[in-house]
Amino acid sequence: MDAQNKPDKKPIQNNTSKNTGQNPQNNQQNKKTPGRRYTGRRRRYYPRSQQNSQSKQFKTSFKKISIVIPLYNEEESVHPLTNEIKKALNPLGLNYEVIFVDDGSTDDSLKKIKEICNSDKKFRFVSFRKNYGKSAALQVGFKYVSGDAVITMDADLQDDPKEIPNLLKKLDEGYDLCSGWKKKRFDPVVKKLSSKFFNFVTRVLTGIKIHDFNCGLKAYKRDVVRNIKIYGELHRYIPVLANWQGFTVTEIPVQHHPRRYGKTKFGISRFFKGFVDLITVIFSTRYIKRPMHFFGFFGALAFLAGFIILGYLTVWWIQGHPLSNRPMLFLGMLLIIVGVQLSAVGLLGEMLVRSSTDDKEYVIKEKR
Repeated sequence: MDAQNKPDKKPIQNNTSKNTGQNPQNNQQNKKTPGRRYTGRRRRYYPRSQQNSQSKQFKTSFKKISIVIPLYNEEESVHPLTNEIKKALNPLGLNYEVIFVDDGSTDDSLKKIKEICNSDKKFRFVSFRKNYGKSAALQVGFKYVSGDAVITMDADLQDDPKEIPNLLKKLDEGYDLCSGWKKKRFDPVVKKLSSKFFNFVTRVLTGIKIHDFNCGLKAYKRDVVRNIKIYGELHRYIPVLANWQGFTVTEIPVQHHPRRYGKTKFGISRFFKGFVDLITVIFSTRYIKRPMHFFGFFGALAFLAGFIILGYLTVWWIQGHPLSNRPMLFLGMLLIIVGVQLSAVGLLGEMLVRSSTDDKEYVIKEKR
């Protein structure tokens, strides 16, 4: 190759200094990079992450938050849930604790929980020897909380920990219990339809105007969890029990996610158990201290219906008609007997209530 055809290897000179009459190094120093602040001659750098974290400090009147998480066979969800809780709450500067309640899991859920508790002192656990149900897990978890606000959530990753600040804000407005409302649900169709019907019936019979009684994501003031007793399947009716004790109840829409691991614990048997427990809740919240109002009302209706039937048959008999082939005669007699029995049960209940009344059963808001 000829020397004339060889490429020129001389470096290309920058003409910036000639055009501006300044040193290029000075130009680079005078350029302001986004996210940095310069004061005077000395350059000072303030990271945007620190500025944002300081501006996003969450303010609440509660000094400590307790999170109660009942679980049963959720080994795959425990670690991801822990990471999401830390990711949601640590940047807010909240003082919190997490209490896992293992409801007799048969997989490695307890092993995973112990690993988490050993690595972080904010996490604690309680483990049952057998499966007692969600109500029992919540009741025991409430006994171990030390925060002045309590959050409950499920362990299946369908509840979003990022909703916790929104729930706490509602408590700061003066409410005692704030329930989540899964406005957009990611559940099977059967569960969605049964839940809507169940919530509608509960809303009509109890008079509490919320849309989702059974949402696992709830926030309570500590006085609420100290004064309600849940057992059996009554965890679905915690808002009803709290309202009966005189606490104020509200709800807010919350984010709901599809289940990532495992299978839902919902079965058709739980649907029927829920309505049986609804009858129990209505009776225990409205008539536990006045049983005669419940049994006496239905007893009076039965007695009145039987009295009307027998009165009609008496007139029919006086007019000369035979009653031997009239089944209504036996119906009238049966209704009168049932009415008397119901009234007697109501009287016995009133006697038991009067002999067992205690001041400890009443929730006191303030005293001096």
